[in-house]
Amino acid sequence: MTSRPIRILLAEDQSMVREALAALLGLEPDIEVLVQVARGDEVVEAARAHDVNVALLDIEMPGMTGIEAAAALQTALPGLRIVILTTFGRPGYLRGAMEAGASAFLVKDAPAAQLAAAVRKVLRGERVIDPTLAAAALAEGANPLTDREREVLREAETGATNAELAARLHLSAGTVRNYLSTAIQKLAARNRAEAVRVAREKGWL
Repeated sequence: MTSRPIRILLAEDQSMVREALAALLGLEPDIEVLVQVARGDEVVEAARAHDVNVALLDIEMPGMTGIEAAAALQTALPGLRIVILTTFGRPGYLRGAMEAGASAFLVKDAPAAQLAAAVRKVLRGERVIDPTLAAAALAEGANPLTDREREVLREAETGATNAELAARLHLSAGTVRNYLSTAIQKLAARNRAEAVRVAREKGWL
């Protein structure tokens, strides 16, 4: 009697990339892509409905990021293994993914055989991390921003004024100014736009 194939949920918002990944994984004799979704906020419901073993999650998705979806899966289905796939090898993303419960973190241009091997390894309880990303994360260090500073910077990315930020976040304008000023200093930026850019590039937002 043959064992059941590894059952995969694939979450990726770019349809061409998603279909290519599904096709490549489908060539593996022990792997079956059971369900595909294009939004992060559809991941938990799809995983529950299809009894999957492993979730492959892109980071940049509408509705919810892959890291946020990983954290939601960890809460809803703690036995499910999670592999994060990214185009952007940002050190902060790696830390965020591991903290959210991911077992693997790989870049999308990794060979299909490497991805399939990673799926098998995480199912055995192993961790798989792209070595270049791991080295970069160690060199970069931890995210210096507090949760509140990240929240204010994310809202500031929309171009809102301090008064608008204060209203959205239920803070005083002075408090918003202080959070922005501290974040700008920590990131060695000249202004809040540059602070947002630096934080995004490092995967800290």
